Amino acid sequence: MLVLVENHLAPRAGRTAAFFDLDKTVIAKSSTLAFSRSFYQGGLINRRAVLRTAYAQFVYLVGGADHDQMEGMRKYLSELCRGWNVQQVREIVAETLHDLIDPIIYDEAASLIEEHHLAGRDVVIVSASGAEVVEPIGEMLGADHVVATRMVAKDGAYTGEIEHYVYGPAKAEAIAGLAESEGYDLERSFAYSDSVTDIPMLAAVGHPYAVNPDRALRREAIAREWPVLTFSRPVRLHQRVPTLSLPPRPVLAAAAIGAAAATAGLVWYASRRRRPAMS
Repeated sequence: MLVLVENHLAPRAGRTAAFFDLDKTVIAKSSTLAFSRSFYQGGLINRRAVLRTAYAQFVYLVGGADHDQMEGMRKYLSELCRGWNVQQVREIVAETLHDLIDPIIYDEAASLIEEHHLAGRDVVIVSASGAEVVEPIGEMLGADHVVATRMVAKDGAYTGEIEHYVYGPAKAEAIAGLAESEGYDLERSFAYSDSVTDIPMLAAVGHPYAVNPDRALRREAIAREWPVLTFSRPVRLHQRVPTLSLPPRPVLAAAAIGAAAATAGLVWYASRRRRPAMS
């Protein structure tokens, strides 16, 4: 099941879109690992897990994750989050999202989002992170749609199962489905990502860009003659763009169910650039 933030516009033939990966593409860190200390303070993870996620964040920032490591992440998060209280996770994310995420949005990414909107394109965030984190970030950025991973919850707690994992080829499938429903011309659309695992998403559009790419994606981008961008200026979004105000905390609280699960899972990452001219 796809998680979509609708823009209430009827599909039109020939429309275009800009698809953005989230972590290290729009924001300077992992959106899920950023919450590790908050989950520790809330009693959801222990000190050892905090240390592991801190190291994973470092590895993630300087390297990347291949398919096997991402699969390890998926299995790990499924086990770790089983039984976590959904409402508690909602409250923790709502209380800390402003402080944790707002300061690490790339200025270059925010500028691109503005330019795409001015050019009449929809902006879509496509992320393997939990929908409950990605949705409010998408709202901050003024995204027209959000596609993200969904965790299963029953009787107010996580079951340890994943309903829809938006990773690798699944991102390309999500883009294709959204293009069909919204009338996007993918050949005229754009996509941005930092990870080699997102090659299917990048290859699905006519204008792919590698942003802060890992080594494998950089090699692939050079071979395919894809532009390589460097984003390096994190900035507080509400200071940079006053018109893009942050949503109120109650709104964020309503969209925070699965973030903890994805945060814990990215512990497994430890085992492993110029803006384009808009046409």
